[in-house]
Amino acid sequence: MINPDRVIVPKLLSDQDLDDIKQAILNAELDTSSEIRVHIEESCPGDVMRRASDVFLDIGMNKTYRRNAILFYLAIKNRKFALIPDYGILEKDTEHFWEDLKMEMLDYFRENKFSDGLIHGIGRTADYLRNIFPYDKMNANELPNEISFG
Repeated sequence: MINPDRVIVPKLLSDQDLDDIKQAILNAELDTSSEIRVHIEESCPGDVMRRASDVFLDIGMNKTYRRNAILFYLAIKNRKFALIPDYGILEKDTEHFWEDLKMEMLDYFRENKFSDGLIHGIGRTADYLRNIFPYDKMNANELPNEISFG
């Protein structure tokens, strides 16, 4: 189940960090018609890809018109994270962008720079997706830009 409000206050993310992550999402979506969401949980006891995929569906990311949403999932306590791009992105993806990006973000996370890692990942994703799904002024913001928590 997804909690719409911030129930868990991760010690490694301040309110300013969360504001900065949200601003990164807003900035990114100015450059692409893709939808970007961040979901943060304290822990993920099982398989991170399974959990992130469940969250992707729970928050409706599979319902965008172009199927071009991407989820940044982070479980702080377990130090697990996943990137879940929808199939509209994956079918146009000809590079190893997502694996490379995960490695870049991992460098930040190893130093407990979770906010910086997410902001870096969101920015690089916007740069990448602007070529595949450029911003379209007719495109509505289909998903909230708020960070979700579990």
